[in-house]
Amino acid sequence: MSGTTPARPSLTDLPLDAFEPLAEELGEKRFAGRNLARWVFERRVHDWDAMSDLSKRFRTALAERFVVRRTVVAADRADPGGTRAFVLRLADGRSIETVLIPEEERRTVCVSTQVGCPVACVFCASGLDGLLRNLTAGEIVEQVMTVQDVLPAGERVSNVVVMGIGEPTMNLTALTQALSTWNDPRGLGLGARRITVSTVGWPARIDRLAALDKEFGLAISLHAPRQELRQQLIPNGGQVPLAELLAAAKRWFARTGRRVTFEYVLIEGKNASPREAAELAALLRGFPCHVNLIPVNPVAGLPWQRPAPDAIDRFRAILLEAGLDATVRHPRGDGIAAACGQLRLEVERDAGTGAAVGRPPTTPPA
Repeated sequence: MSGTTPARPSLTDLPLDAFEPLAEELGEKRFAGRNLARWVFERRVHDWDAMSDLSKRFRTALAERFVVRRTVVAADRADPGGTRAFVLRLADGRSIETVLIPEEERRTVCVSTQVGCPVACVFCASGLDGLLRNLTAGEIVEQVMTVQDVLPAGERVSNVVVMGIGEPTMNLTALTQALSTWNDPRGLGLGARRITVSTVGWPARIDRLAALDKEFGLAISLHAPRQELRQQLIPNGGQVPLAELLAAAKRWFARTGRRVTFEYVLIEGKNASPREAAELAALLRGFPCHVNLIPVNPVAGLPWQRPAPDAIDRFRAILLEAGLDATVRHPRGDGIAAACGQLRLEVERDAGTGAAVGRPPTTPPA
């Protein structure tokens, strides 16, 4: 994998339990470590001088080993509906994409976990460069902090969906730490039920998430009701037998009590006919789940188009008639290239660092 991380880690890379021992290691009382964590996660400062109640000696020792935060905003676009897309530049020059989705009282942040993606869904811009590297825990955590920084006074991030660039469960160690930091009152204090992880779905990794024994949400990117079609649409992730994937989803429900959301991108002429709707209904009938139908986001250079509105309505009606809970996600952020890593790709190509459309993944799935 190309790309390197900086020699000095960010304070956001530290697990929360490490702050008090770090203070002791540097000759301070444990409460100084608690104060340090508050400066980082609650007050979200960007520099050492802002940490006014920490000793100069402590701050100097910290600065020799750490940076405060790692990511900077390289691009920021908003559409008239309020959806806001950020390209965040990492310390090694790579970039990722983070999206703010405001809706009534909710402020949802869509977070990335990798630079690029190895899964290579054929309709998605995220994997056109392949996988370049995993994000650190801090680089994942900081995306939510960056969005919180730009919200008006009195508004707070209310929800996090790990549905951005990358396959989250292929970076599970860093993701698990990020989930803990978001959820813990010493970190960002977001309720577990307000955090959802989206995955193409590997049963063992779903089981590992369930074993955290937290009420996080789980979304599985299904996109097809039969094996051969799913493998066409998800070349590096669709090989898992559907029966095994559904069994893992049922184990998740049994352990967490949270029903699974199945994400299904609707592509005209590919997976959006009444036949696929009936097959999907038969596949999921009787399982307490939610189906989220997503009209495909057109990507420049790729051939996929959205079905007509009446075809989408007909697809959903077949699911509803089978007793499934199904909704249609209305497109957000099209005008600012906010979906599927498109803005990041655009910014990197403008800078001369992006790949050509259709470039295959550089790294196979782990």
